[in-house]
Amino acid sequence: MSLLEVINLTKTFDANTAVDDVSFTVEAGEIFGLLGPNGAGKSTLIGMVSTLLKPTRGDIVIDGHSVVKEPMAVKRLIGVVPQEIALYPTLTARENLDFWGKMYGLSPSEIKERATDVLEIVGLTDRAAERIDTYSGGMKRRINIAAGLLHSPKVLFMDEPTVGIDPQSRNHILETVKHLNEAGLTVIYTSHYMEEVEFLCDRIAIVDKGKVIASGTQNELRLLVGNKDVIRIKAFDIPEDVAADLATIKDVDGVTIKEGELDILSPRGREVLASVIKALNDRQIKIASVEVQEPDLESVFLHLTGRSLRD
Repeated sequence: MSLLEVINLTKTFDANTAVDDVSFTVEAGEIFGLLGPNGAGKSTLIGMVSTLLKPTRGDIVIDGHSVVKEPMAVKRLIGVVPQEIALYPTLTARENLDFWGKMYGLSPSEIKERATDVLEIVGLTDRAAERIDTYSGGMKRRINIAAGLLHSPKVLFMDEPTVGIDPQSRNHILETVKHLNEAGLTVIYTSHYMEEVEFLCDRIAIVDKGKVIASGTQNELRLLVGNKDVIRIKAFDIPEDVAADLATIKDVDGVTIKEGELDILSPRGREVLASVIKALNDRQIKIASVEVQEPDLESVFLHLTGRSLRD
């Protein structure tokens, strides 16, 4: 039996459907990724599975408990690391953990022990007595994780935990997630960064416009693309209508333009490259760099939706 089962989950806000009939399962001990662009419905989905939002339809079962029927039982099983920083800036890290420990119903001795443990996990033991408003963005994110771990949850939900932080802090958080999972913690991790999901996750659900459009292991998802490559070209002043020109080239299966970059999907990337460069030169588009990538999750998303994850 799966540790977590999402069953035909739907959430509507007035006329807008944010999550549309989503179903998937998560096994104990895995890192399950929800990958999709901003606005795809990932945070709404996490809000429902973590009991913060009531589903319009459907249910979530965690370790045999229904989120709809038994939300209090579910809350004892889960930890949540929200996208927003859920800390009091004028309190120290340890004072914040003391507050959250009380919210979780831990005894003073349990709070003291667990706070010491989670501060060590996130690497901030030596900064525990300092106020949160003196912390860097990455340090705040790490204490956010510590708060979600305080009550020793069975499942940890992490919603875009590396947004807006420096690369060093980001790497620290990713390594922390890996170590937590190796110690037996089940993690559900949402991101719009393909490389994070590729690094962390055993299985992945690709989410777009409120729906799960594909799910499986990384290898299973890459098979959806077959042997297609992504030609990634950075250029200056790319006109929007160049996508239509490139799409007429033989063996070009998809084109997206985003922030000075062209992504072109093709089963014969290196062979097609010369025709692509000629078409851009004919349009007098100045090229800065060219790269041909083997199939990855970005190319899977491009193949399924016709646009980039970063759109």
